[in-house]
Amino acid sequence: MSWDETWEHVFSSRDWGRYPPEELVRFVGRNYFGVPDRPGVKMLEIGCGTGANLWFIAREGFDAYGIDGSPTAITKAKTRMAEEGLRASLQIGDVNDLDTFYERSSFDAIIDAACLWCNRLGEVKVILSKVLNILQPKGRIFSMLLGAGSYGDGLGEEVEKGTFRNIKEGPLCGTGLNHFFTLEEVKNVFSGFSDLQIEYSLRSLNNQSHIFKLWVVQGVKG
Repeated sequence: MSWDETWEHVFSSRDWGRYPPEELVRFVGRNYFGVPDRPGVKMLEIGCGTGANLWFIAREGFDAYGIDGSPTAITKAKTRMAEEGLRASLQIGDVNDLDTFYERSSFDAIIDAACLWCNRLGEVKVILSKVLNILQPKGRIFSMLLGAGSYGDGLGEEVEKGTFRNIKEGPLCGTGLNHFFTLEEVKNVFSGFSDLQIEYSLRSLNNQSHIFKLWVVQGVKG
């Protein structure tokens, strides 16, 4: 199973972000703002957390779906949507079981913003195979993955090459399992997608004493 119970504690004990990352806004804007029938565009976020990204997707008029293993996160997401008069179909569940919750070729786009990197590399490949199954032909994926060398890499208990848990300092402290992706690994796990675009965002932390690198990936089914 890919779901890590650590995240139920995280969502129960911390406030979480309320707004989507700029990279996701740009992806949605470039690919879907020009679509005349926004309610006909189905977007699923895997590991949706408390719904910051789905809030944006629903607010822009798209058909929003989300799945997360944390009951607390889903409850918070539902509350926010209701308070703001927005609609999203929200599901408690493990993203490793996507094909048990959603039918084949169901979605125009699937969003991953800090979900996949919380898995071992083999699990990432399995989840992406199921993402391909539930994407429509020519459907798109957007993913943000933790880059090798980011703050926290090597600071916890290594469970496999590049995968650490119990990181004791930095922004990943208390977030369970984290995989730090090399460029070669990104290319490998997304090899089933065409028109693959891999960029990265980089920021410094603690007065430039650390870096935090995120791979920003887009791809198309078929």
